[in-house]
Amino acid sequence: MLIAGWKKRGRGKAGFFLFVFFLLSASLAEAGLQDRVFETTLSNGLKVILLENPKAPLVTFHIWYRVGSRNEECGKTGLSHMLEHMMFKGTKKYGPEEYSRIVQENGGQTNAFTSRDYTGYFATLRSDRVQVVMDLEADRMANLNLREEDFVTERMVVIEERRQRTEDDPQSFLMEQLEATAFQVQPYHWPIIGWMEDIMRITLEDLKRHYQTYYNPANSFLVVVGDFHKGEMLSRIEKAFGGIPRGIAPKQEKPQDPPQSGERRIFVKKEAQLPFLVMGYRIPNLRHPDAYVLEVITAILSGGKSSRFYRKLVLEKQLALEADSGNSLLSKDPALFYIYAVPLPGKKVEEVEKSLEEEIERLQKEPVDQRELEKVKNQLESSFIYSQDSLFFQAMLLARYEIAQSWKIIDQYLPQIQRVTPKDIQRVARQYLIPDNRTVGTLVPLPPKPGQEPPAGSPGMDRMIR
Repeated sequence: MLIAGWKKRGRGKAGFFLFVFFLLSASLAEAGLQDRVFETTLSNGLKVILLENPKAPLVTFHIWYRVGSRNEECGKTGLSHMLEHMMFKGTKKYGPEEYSRIVQENGGQTNAFTSRDYTGYFATLRSDRVQVVMDLEADRMANLNLREEDFVTERMVVIEERRQRTEDDPQSFLMEQLEATAFQVQPYHWPIIGWMEDIMRITLEDLKRHYQTYYNPANSFLVVVGDFHKGEMLSRIEKAFGGIPRGIAPKQEKPQDPPQSGERRIFVKKEAQLPFLVMGYRIPNLRHPDAYVLEVITAILSGGKSSRFYRKLVLEKQLALEADSGNSLLSKDPALFYIYAVPLPGKKVEEVEKSLEEEIERLQKEPVDQRELEKVKNQLESSFIYSQDSLFFQAMLLARYEIAQSWKIIDQYLPQIQRVTPKDIQRVARQYLIPDNRTVGTLVPLPPKPGQEPPAGSPGMDRMIR
């Protein structure tokens, strides 16, 4: 599974239920996660992050490797995602696809995902069966069986995946081209799945080197959340993983793009039913306090049906089928603040772009009303707290923060959001959301080929791509 770097964060859709949950969970927010999470590191360098949560007799067990498309190189893109596929092809002890079968036979669910910054694997199952997934993960960390016949077959699967999800999806293709234009130095330039030519060119030996370089205890960590006792869980983890050689954690520093010196524009012509507009502004990530201001700006612009984009472009002006935004808070490197819209049939992209710009200019010129600001802060807080009601998403939250910087700064989120002022919003909008700091991409629909229906250009930007 690929997790797209521009995945939208849904907000403001649970209404009264979220409000009630927010009230019930106030004590959780005040206590924070840091006081409830335990961290240690095994002698071989494997970091272990544990959160006991006995709400149900379940455990979600995650192992994350600090490797994604940002750790690849020109001509060898797509290796991290390909290796994710190959991790299910067996070891000397277990045959191909036995991992998933064994987890399912024990009543569990499992999956994996690759992003720019990481590759993650998880299984959620009854707490008394956690040893099953623990042994499976330890085995394939050390003993993956990479065979030529499996590689050739799986490469064809990935080629077809790219063809369906990118080549034949106009919006995804435009996003890929926009990011390749916005990032010219740092490795966010290339797609997570890899360029088609690279996928066809990489070899089994390339994959083996990638596995040997990045899949070791020193370059990975465990996150376990659920119904267990810390001492017993640590003992089990030590027994399963402690004997694996440490390995070397590769350096994670990557070159960064210099400040952008002017607007960049691209146009993509593809068979499609509707045009699509996207603007990507260069921004900092959570290592900079302005990233939290951008979180608030995202909620103001597109946090539900009371947001400015929805009210103006969808309801009042009836220009767009949808208009949305997204902030790359948890990217490891500075990334993009996205604004995108799908014009209604018969409406021009230029009209939509002008209206989007007017809303950005309004942020820059007019202080946000205190009532509106408090509303979006409440939305962000309730969404943040509500997400922690799931064992899986508690683990995801810990892991994603650990990748971006450290799980220990999760508790900064709510205080940082509360500190945002109308002046902060104006300052940040004036600094980052300006034409010279953006890359604009436009999808120009082409008529369908004879006998073919054009791709719909599915407007849902929040999907995970399998």
